[in-house]
Amino acid sequence: MTDETDRFSARAARHLRVSAHVGRAAARIAGARLLGGGTNDAQSAAALAAALGRLKGPLMKVAQMLATIPDALPAEYAESLARLQAQAPPMGAAFVKRRMLAELGADWRARFASFDLTPAAAASLGQVHHAQSKEGMSLACKLQYPDMASAVEADLKQLDLILALHRRMRPAIDMREVAKEIAARLREELDYRREARHAALYAEILRPFADIRVPHIDIDLSTARLLTMQWLEGRPLVAYKAADEAERSLIGTALFKAWWIPFSHYGVIHGDPHLGNYSVFGDDAARAEGINLFDYGCIRIFAPRFVAGVVDLYEGLRQDDRARIVHAYESWGFRSLAKETIEALNIWARFIYGPLLDDRSRTIADGVAPGLYGRREAFAVHQALRTHGPLAVPREFVFMDRAAIGLGAAFLHLGAKLNFYRLFNAAIDGFDSEALAARQSAALAKAGLAATL
Repeated sequence: MTDETDRFSARAARHLRVSAHVGRAAARIAGARLLGGGTNDAQSAAALAAALGRLKGPLMKVAQMLATIPDALPAEYAESLARLQAQAPPMGAAFVKRRMLAELGADWRARFASFDLTPAAAASLGQVHHAQSKEGMSLACKLQYPDMASAVEADLKQLDLILALHRRMRPAIDMREVAKEIAARLREELDYRREARHAALYAEILRPFADIRVPHIDIDLSTARLLTMQWLEGRPLVAYKAADEAERSLIGTALFKAWWIPFSHYGVIHGDPHLGNYSVFGDDAARAEGINLFDYGCIRIFAPRFVAGVVDLYEGLRQDDRARIVHAYESWGFRSLAKETIEALNIWARFIYGPLLDDRSRTIADGVAPGLYGRREAFAVHQALRTHGPLAVPREFVFMDRAAIGLGAAFLHLGAKLNFYRLFNAAIDGFDSEALAARQSAALAKAGLAATL
């Protein structure tokens, strides 16, 4: 009973702490609106971001996910939450030893040639330690923080409170399916055995591309809460912002392929393509040769019809074919779309697809200041949907949109000039949903995975 009591205590303590922080922020926001009609969203956003920033952990990850969905939160909220750093306080050495003992047993030290108890990196759900195998291979050991399942469940309960705040602001978007999708993916991220299978899937898909490296997983040194993988040396993506154009184009092309090839050929996306999940490998002179792709916890597997919808929407926008555009939205799960709603969705679609429709070499922002990129379009969508909404966003759309925005942010930082039109058309050349279904089924079976519901 002790373990159950400990888990219940941890869950209860987390629930109370989260409720207190978010509740205080909610009270401040509601009070400002009730007393004197104060509607300073910037101040309210700062209050909520501060509360979530103190909590760290999964709820902050949820907030960052919401911040990438147009009009899921007011602009001031999205901007404030997007700046949060998903960094939890690292576990100390004594704590790490206890966690490793729990995962690999009393002889865990003997299974490594060396193991650095000081974390090399920390994030919202766990931290990474540098180690060396008995065979001399450099390893990265991703160790989950204790009782994260309880933390996730406690935090997801508070997601309803955050969305209750959202509903009071005359929302343009119905967030019920969004909340279900976020909860499902966040629970999946807790299972490191599933992440190991995701990494195996990506290794198989990207094997033909020498400019993209996926770390090999050491299954014998991994559990549901410990993921041990090959340590891949590389430099941060931002270190190449001042590199010459050819080098940045090489990196950008690898980034594009690492995201679009798995999606267009296998219906799979890396749902968290932020800067920390890439590094650049190269020779001793730091000349780029390609990218390392990390973190396979947030992988979304789509039905072939959804991928076909992405292609249909592209062709519909390119040919100004309204019927094909509407068919694409419906294949994604949007229902009962009025003319005004379709026009609002098209504003965002033309923004996301814009670089792919433009047959020339360009940067992703094409002269628009990074801080303003997408702002005008998001505002226009917000205004249109507020008038004609709320719009129910289907589950499958959530991480597709989030990942597209995350990938765009990586390109913004890199500043690479590419012909995105030609890269995209090469990726979808000869697209056939039945062939994709066959490839997907074979690849998932080989990796021991099932399609995401």
